[in-house]
Amino acid sequence: MNKPPSGAKEFTDRQQREIDYHRDYAASKATQKLVPVNFDVIEDEKRRPQNAFWSAYDRLLAMDLKGKRALVPGCGFGEDAIRLARLGAEVEAFDISPDVAEIARRRCAEFGYEGVQFGVMPSEALSYPDDSFDLVLFIDILHHVDIPATMQEIVRVLKPGGRVVGNELYTHSWIQKNLRESWLVEKALYPAMRRFIYGDDKPYITPDEHKIDETEFAAVEAACAAFEAQWFNGFVGRLIPDRAPFAAGVDRALMRALGDKGRFAAGRVVFEGTAAKH
Repeated sequence: MNKPPSGAKEFTDRQQREIDYHRDYAASKATQKLVPVNFDVIEDEKRRPQNAFWSAYDRLLAMDLKGKRALVPGCGFGEDAIRLARLGAEVEAFDISPDVAEIARRRCAEFGYEGVQFGVMPSEALSYPDDSFDLVLFIDILHHVDIPATMQEIVRVLKPGGRVVGNELYTHSWIQKNLRESWLVEKALYPAMRRFIYGDDKPYITPDEHKIDETEFAAVEAACAAFEAQWFNGFVGRLIPDRAPFAAGVDRALMRALGDKGRFAAGRVVFEGTAAKH
């Protein structure tokens, strides 16, 4: 069993399950993931505003990141940390899985990526000093963690005026309870559509992860003094794969039309805020 970082409490059962899952996952992807990072999302002049991931990066591209200190929690195999470094930021990144973080380190060494330091720790107990970072980037990590505890640590390590940008899986609790977890969807539709939606019969889903709901998302918003959210994926990613650009464009138009009411139908949320320092 891995030991938590110095000063942290013992791993929770959930954290240990994440570590165990990613030990096997990293072993299965060790060769596949040791490939160059795709930089289209920061270098392609033709943008994709219908795509939540690209929209999160549009926010990053609007910032001047040169010389700024950036943090990437739950960094996985390092793609987003490496992209931020490419944009000129000084990047610290971490993952709870030492096996995953090691692949990220090897990737940087293999391809000469510079400007990234990788650590191993849970997001609920960071080893960084107070007021260390100008930016924190969340990409599909909050649904793996204790959000209130994580946001408390994130606010602590951000500098006054520090920014938070994220792109996360989301669902309203009513949709989750009454539709997604219904017998028809859970037992009949989802097994039949899983390969169509994800392109794999065994998608990357850990035992404890779940899309964050409106209550959990409120904890993210509450940690920020100023906050903005955009809602994505009403049916894309649920009924149609997100690799269908026309469908994604229609979906985005519908979500824009809903405005803030999109929170009741969305499957993803892109957000940006300023840390509420006390």
